[in-house]
Amino acid sequence: MASGTQWGAGSWGQSAEGQRSSPGACYRELSRFPAISCAALGATAGGRAFLLHTECSQPDLPRRRLLRFSRHYSVQRTERGLTVSRAALSTEIHNRLLGQDSPSGQRRAVLVRCPLRGHELLEVWDGSGRSHSVDLTALGKHGVVYTEGPFACLAWSHLETQLLYVAEKSRPTLPAACPGHVPEAARPAEDEDEEGERFVYHEGWGERLNTRSAPVLCMLDIKSSSVSVLESVPEHVSPGQALWSPGDTGVVFVGWWHEPFRLGLSACSNRRSGIFHLELASGHCELLSAPNRASFSPRLSPDGQHLLYLEGAVGGPHRQCLQLRLDLLLVDTETATVTNLTAGSPEGCWELLTIQWDLLVATCSAPHRPPSLVMAELPPLGQELPLRWVPVEDTPPVPGITWKTLTVQQNSSPHNPQPFEALLLSPTGGTTPHPLVVCPHGGPHAVFDARWRPSMAALCWLGFTVLLVNYRGSLGFGQASIECLQSRVGEQDVADTQLAVEQALRYESLDPHRVALLAGSHGAFIALHLLTRQPERYQACALRNPVSNLPALLGTSDIPDWRYTSLGLPYSFQRVPRVEDLVVMLQRSPIIQAPRVRAPVLLCVGARDRRVSPTQALELYRVLRAHRVPTRLLWYPEGGHALTGVEMEADVFGNCARWFLQHLGRPPVGQHGP
Repeated sequence: MASGTQWGAGSWGQSAEGQRSSPGACYRELSRFPAISCAALGATAGGRAFLLHTECSQPDLPRRRLLRFSRHYSVQRTERGLTVSRAALSTEIHNRLLGQDSPSGQRRAVLVRCPLRGHELLEVWDGSGRSHSVDLTALGKHGVVYTEGPFACLAWSHLETQLLYVAEKSRPTLPAACPGHVPEAARPAEDEDEEGERFVYHEGWGERLNTRSAPVLCMLDIKSSSVSVLESVPEHVSPGQALWSPGDTGVVFVGWWHEPFRLGLSACSNRRSGIFHLELASGHCELLSAPNRASFSPRLSPDGQHLLYLEGAVGGPHRQCLQLRLDLLLVDTETATVTNLTAGSPEGCWELLTIQWDLLVATCSAPHRPPSLVMAELPPLGQELPLRWVPVEDTPPVPGITWKTLTVQQNSSPHNPQPFEALLLSPTGGTTPHPLVVCPHGGPHAVFDARWRPSMAALCWLGFTVLLVNYRGSLGFGQASIECLQSRVGEQDVADTQLAVEQALRYESLDPHRVALLAGSHGAFIALHLLTRQPERYQACALRNPVSNLPALLGTSDIPDWRYTSLGLPYSFQRVPRVEDLVVMLQRSPIIQAPRVRAPVLLCVGARDRRVSPTQALELYRVLRAHRVPTRLLWYPEGGHALTGVEMEADVFGNCARWFLQHLGRPPVGQHGP
């Protein structure tokens, strides 16, 4: 059995006080644990031995990049259960954009980018080495391949002779943008219609997908190394998430309606979409799912007899309950029973990486414990519990941090008096009450699950207690909880967060005179409301891409529908703002109460944010400065809504932590080491 890396008493490298000496030191130490992104199993002869391949990522702060590498294990099935051992040393992954093992596990398809020319190559590897390599860019059948987001896929045919993927539609090559590069006399005669296409606007799919406009389904024939674009996809939908139907006679894919215009798709499961089947021989394309629903994530059952997918409502909350949820649960599709496969295991966040044959590979983490890799053997139907999880890479808890779940009882709300939850992360040791950092999540239909977050752990190492608030409307508590926030945004979510803060201050060892807010997007919207309504409670605030002026987002956000829906106003593609709509939106906007803010405010802004325009933060910055509120604005030219990226994330955390240390004072140093 592989025990993985064991972090013992001497593994942390610094004393407790040394680790707390600076935010940068804390963040560097706690961000070094690898995140496991995917796993694949391959069987050897006899079905008693397997090879487990995993891919991991880890911030490389000195070189300002994300380090990607693979790990390999040997898995043996014995009478006493599974045993796992390392099969090879870790190896770095270079220039790989996508990867997928074939159904037999004997071949692997990878999409790589040639570092010299920038071309995209689709390669096939087997036990003898690289058997095929196709330069997709040189073929010119399509634009860049989609490697992430809701459209991306790389699917093997059952016979392992063809591959499906999604790419941007090819457009005609246009003349050079600067006439000086190509003299007019030297240019060939161009068709006037083609020349007029140079500045045509190609609408993208919003935040994180702004350069993705017109996806097409593509098929690579491995034997002939030829690529074809499937032309029979309906023109009114954008295809993605493709897989092969039984017998390789057709393709199943998800199609998102893009008429009359595209709404932001990132983190939005409420966009109209359907499950389509395209018959390759005839070109006939048929909608399999309901016509006016949001359907996606299709999967074939192992016997190829059933097609499963997730389905929800169109419109309303951007994320909501679906008819079939994909979780670390066993779902019996015949009896509709659900079994929790992690019952009796340590609390935290479990993520299923793959299930092949009867073997499960998953990661588990907790607020005080970085991700561990585990495996289990699925027993026969009806005998699933207790399930024995075998550690592959086991990571012990980080010293100096404890956590628990708080249940917050809401009795003053007649429409939905249900309790909600918050996670409390605390430093260990010491007798002096800790300062509190309050974090309402964004979304608003999102959730703080009990996973490992290096930045939150680093705040604990710096001496702060952290409160992660799952106010009513958060995911994971049922559809009624999600819908109860509709039309009450800016009221119920704000009141819930404040109630969680007061309960924590009442029952936990906290300093009520040193409380700060840390939030982004809609969470920052809540935080701004709290600053205006409770100006004496909060002594500092750090916000990422805050929502401050709702009417101003109507023409700048990739999800204008949410501006209406969140306030209980009807939305349609044809709707234009009305005076009464703007009044309601402005009344719920914290910008109109900004003169009441007293706490120093740090603003972290992504210049390329399509979800919440950076002009929101710029306007807020000017208003706060005009009222002599200590305000600092950080401008990230390449930053999107989530402000992701190794260098950017480290810089945002360091600035936020230093802001709290400056305005709350340095917390007393306790003992968090072993």
